[in-house]
Amino acid sequence: MPINQDRVIYLRRMKAAVLTTNGNAFDSFEIRDLDKPTAQEGQVLIKVEAFGLNFADVMARRGLYREAPPLPSVIGYDLVGRVEAVGSGVDASLIGKRVAGMSRFGSYAEYCATQASGVAVVPEDMPATEACALGTQYCTAWYAAFQATNMNPGERVLIHAAAGGVGTALVQLAQWKECEIFATAGSDEKTQLLKDRGVQHVINYRTQDYEEEIKKILGKKRLDMTFNAIAGSTFKKDMRLIDAGGRVVIYGAAERAGKKGGKWATINMLRKMGLLIPLLRMAKSQALIGVNMLKIADHRPQRIAEALEELVKLYQEGIIKPRSGGEYSVDELAQAHDDLEYRRTTGKLAVRW
Repeated sequence: MPINQDRVIYLRRMKAAVLTTNGNAFDSFEIRDLDKPTAQEGQVLIKVEAFGLNFADVMARRGLYREAPPLPSVIGYDLVGRVEAVGSGVDASLIGKRVAGMSRFGSYAEYCATQASGVAVVPEDMPATEACALGTQYCTAWYAAFQATNMNPGERVLIHAAAGGVGTALVQLAQWKECEIFATAGSDEKTQLLKDRGVQHVINYRTQDYEEEIKKILGKKRLDMTFNAIAGSTFKKDMRLIDAGGRVVIYGAAERAGKKGGKWATINMLRKMGLLIPLLRMAKSQALIGVNMLKIADHRPQRIAEALEELVKLYQEGIIKPRSGGEYSVDELAQAHDDLEYRRTTGKLAVRW
């Protein structure tokens, strides 16, 4: 039987949402036909069911994320789908399995090749938004709470943007450890959501000064940990709120996103964070911990594998439950990005092909 060359070429191609320019969500993406990737050594090739959005994607679109690949590019970290092929050194039994996890960019496509250590087998009936959340968001929370430092039972913990993706994960992990949780959110709807989830102290940062509110609650006591994805003006407040032996974990710079001013806006954000003097931190035995999951994936991939393994177990045991922020079609990608950037959503956003 003669080979249909058009069919062969088609099978080697895929559609991808390509970031073509830095700017607002509605002018930045194009759906293009690209070559389908292949699984290299240590990799799996995944037929993508859905990909997840993260705030780092917004920063990349805005041109504020230096780790992002040069334009035009296919960005994206999180995905859920089925393993179609494996590279050398990877267990072939993974072929056909439904998996979720992380890629080092490239998930905004119909197919994605990523490290086998960056994915884990997930239940067939796990919703796409929940599966996508296990990657960047829950792995970030797990790494920040239990690998970069250690969240101990009963500690007083502040979680910024607690209704968001990583925030939701941190809240659930802190509840698992029976911590006293202080949470911030930016609307009455989100603060009520957190209260409904059983968070003890919830503060609307748009209408209240969270530092003053926490001081009122704690009196002479202080926090043990803060998890901060905002940076900027919140950093000094967090450092003032932690006790001796306290830790500030910073994993984002949301205060910079959505603001005009180019490098001057970035400089202004850094100015607000102030001068950090290590000797003063040493005197108080306080720690500042930065988390960049791309670097962890590049240099300590086993940490990602360990995190995913533990998170799937916790999901199956009902201890964690990723919150869905909604599913969008690929034609609605720009709207999904805009909703995420301007904080109209709670939980994980997923985009389906």
